[in-house]
Amino acid sequence: QVQLVESGGGLVQPGGSLRLSCAASGNIFTININAMGWYRQAPGKQRELVATITSGGSTNYADSAKGRFTISRDNPKNTVYLQMNSLKPEDTAVYYCNAHSNWPSDTDYWGKGALVTVSS
Repeated sequence: QVQLVESGGGLVQPGGSLRLSCAASGNIFTININAMGWYRQAPGKQRELVATITSGGSTNYADSAKGRFTISRDNPKNTVYLQMNSLKPEDTAVYYCNAHSNWPSDTDYWGKGALVTVSS
């Protein structure tokens, strides 16, 4: 079993910054995590992609995140980070960490979520 634990959420004013962290633990040595990422779900909306990063360092961002958010990864620690700058009220959501394993099977693992609230 693999667990993902997010940290770093909270309340921030518009224009402020937050850094989310997500650490994978458990039976991570029995699988191959080839990509990790962040998704978010705002009230009344579907979960959406924010950013992903592969084990090789390739990144992908939602248009809403480009230029403001930066995803990074510490492979030895199986940890992924999301630096969020210039936050807007519309960034308010629960942010979920995701880890995708491609061995021994294609499996997605999810954290429980971290609430980010952008408000004055």
